[in-house]
Amino acid sequence: QVKLEESGGGLVPPGGSLRISCKTSPDLLKTTTMAWFRELPGKERELVATKWGTFINTRDSKKGRFTVLENRDSGMMALQMDDLKPEASGRYYCNTASPPHYDWGPGTQVTVAR
Repeated sequence: QVKLEESGGGLVPPGGSLRISCKTSPDLLKTTTMAWFRELPGKERELVATKWGTFINTRDSKKGRFTVLENRDSGMMALQMDDLKPEASGRYYCNTASPPHYDWGPGTQVTVAR
């Protein structure tokens, strides 16, 4: 059974950077396109980024710059976020880019504010 566990969230000022991580399995990263999702209270999770592109930048360049990093040997995936804007705040999750998704992990909260 695949277990996903996100970590590294926190409070970051506007314009700052943050790297959040997702612990999964090496086999999963080697065989599946993984992605980062963001959830706001009362709203559905939205796709943020995969290693093939950053959707959040396509939809709204005001949120910041996002880069997906993968270490397939260790099974760790990260989301490097730079030049963050308050609009990027939310709870971030990792999972498969396309359904079916595995059970969602706890997520990690990112808050961009002064």
